[in-house]
Amino acid sequence: MAADNHNVIVGTSGHIDHGKTSLVRALTGTDTDRWEEEKRRGITIDLGFASLRPEPGLRIGFVDVPGHERFVKNMLAGAGGIDVVMLVVAADESVMPQTREHFEICRLLGVKHGLIVLTKVDLVDWEILELVKLEVAEFVEGSFLADAPMLPVSSETGEGLEDLRAALAKTARRVAPHSSEGLLRLPIDRSFTMRGFGTVVTGTLASGRLRVDDTVEILPGHRTARIRKLQVHDESVKEATAGQRTAANLGGVAKAEIGRGMCIAPPGALAPSMQFDAHIELLRSARPLKHTAPVHIHLGTAETTARVYLLNGAGRRAALPPGESGYVQVRLANPLTAVHRDRFIIRQFSPLVTIAGGTVLDPHATRHRKDDGTLATLKALRTGSDEEVVLALCESRRFGIGGNDLTALTGRRESELARIAGPSRKLCVARQSPVWICSLRRIQQSEGRTAAAVQRYHRRNPLEPGIPIEELRSGEFRGAPPFFAELILGRLEAAGALLTDGDLVRDASHTVRLDRDEAEARNRLINSFEEAGLHVPTLKEFLPTLPTDARRTERILAALVREGVLVKVSSEFVFHSTAIEGLRNGLAPMKGAMIDVPKFKRLAGVSRKYAIPLLEYFDRVKVTLRIGNVRRVL
Repeated sequence: MAADNHNVIVGTSGHIDHGKTSLVRALTGTDTDRWEEEKRRGITIDLGFASLRPEPGLRIGFVDVPGHERFVKNMLAGAGGIDVVMLVVAADESVMPQTREHFEICRLLGVKHGLIVLTKVDLVDWEILELVKLEVAEFVEGSFLADAPMLPVSSETGEGLEDLRAALAKTARRVAPHSSEGLLRLPIDRSFTMRGFGTVVTGTLASGRLRVDDTVEILPGHRTARIRKLQVHDESVKEATAGQRTAANLGGVAKAEIGRGMCIAPPGALAPSMQFDAHIELLRSARPLKHTAPVHIHLGTAETTARVYLLNGAGRRAALPPGESGYVQVRLANPLTAVHRDRFIIRQFSPLVTIAGGTVLDPHATRHRKDDGTLATLKALRTGSDEEVVLALCESRRFGIGGNDLTALTGRRESELARIAGPSRKLCVARQSPVWICSLRRIQQSEGRTAAAVQRYHRRNPLEPGIPIEELRSGEFRGAPPFFAELILGRLEAAGALLTDGDLVRDASHTVRLDRDEAEARNRLINSFEEAGLHVPTLKEFLPTLPTDARRTERILAALVREGVLVKVSSEFVFHSTAIEGLRNGLAPMKGAMIDVPKFKRLAGVSRKYAIPLLEYFDRVKVTLRIGNVRRVL
């Protein structure tokens, strides 16, 4: 068997009864109509699949879609993963309504490659065939199919089939190979149960790799499953790669829990969304799209109803004119799993006709306020380079973004994101694993706010040596990841702007400045309690004797306690640190011994008034351990 180095998905497109299924059968030998009803009625109702190896190293997977207008929903479930469109037009009917709708869907989905097949040529003469060629050429003029090969064939007689196989191979070779280095995503287009195997799902692997024994997550719903077996076009494989039609046998999940529209991804890497920002293009044939209009959204293999909110600032009276494009927010009735730059189709709520297509820009958007810079961000997300896209996402989040949130927004693995941000002068990799990326401008804003908060604290509390870090966290860093405060403080300290001392932060130029009364109060506190030893006055007795008001006196006392000059053992008593250290040293030789209150009183030379608060303090700082009415010296 030849190695399949290049995998391309070809989707059929065209009106009902124009011979799409017969054409695929003639090319591949596979009848893609699976249902008994399809065979009985002679029309395709749901997606069908087949494969072809036109030459060594190339495998073409066919997605055959229904042509009837009632089954466009099913057609859309298969159109999202195609690389090449095979626009099928019957020579005896020419361009018909679903020819037009299918063609517009492929154009709106951004399909870049294709060819045109004129079927049933055995039913028309040369003149009719030439007329149909002219009509089709005029129909595709100016589009991605303008220069596509146009091949007349007959599935009945075999006329033109070899030329079509050759043209398919040539067109497929022009499709850029799919990269398997991205994040695993398998949109599910079919699920069923096989006897002896259990639940099986199929889809076109949109990106990444899928291996036997991988643990995966099924979204929406966050169910996990194990890949028991894999097939690519009915052949068992150990690994499926991006661009391949893939069937996965899932362990640990029932068929009833899975259906079309769900997506397989690495556990925790993606998240469903209830709203996303996007750029859309409204067809010329559509009615004006009003603000908050109800619509049907088709993304990947999923479909749900939604409302479209125009982001042009014109309010509820606004409408997007036919043929125009604009930025919108799509608010969904049911969650969808999307990533940046996913394509989607909008169909009118009623009657069901295709009216627009779009590109997801921010798959986890928040509701916007006026003049919040949304449009500038969305423009960058739409047209920017990889770096500009990551920058736009990080600019829209005050503290940056990372981990699973960033992979869910971009559909990229962490290693890719770190590679994009690493050399950038506008981005900062704040944490390597899991990766967290910030806008450098946002970081500088946080630095400015943090430095200003410290300075405000100093102005309000001139006797305090610094602001507690936890106060900064609850103020300037509320909502930030735990490491973010250390990042900002570390940068400010490295720049010489701030200093960190234990759990306090201060401006590098800040010193505690005391006026004459404050300096006298400080000195009297230190000297009086140092001289008093373990026989100190109560705070209630002593503090009113100082030359400062109660508020300043409390601040001076608190500063001395923070500095470790004084030790506060209770609300009533403070001691000089030398007295406490001397008493601690007196207990040290008794390690492991038991001591009661009378024994402690004799050791310290104090009355019960002092002994009880001192013992309770030593309990708190783990010098003693209370056991009933006695203590063990630790």
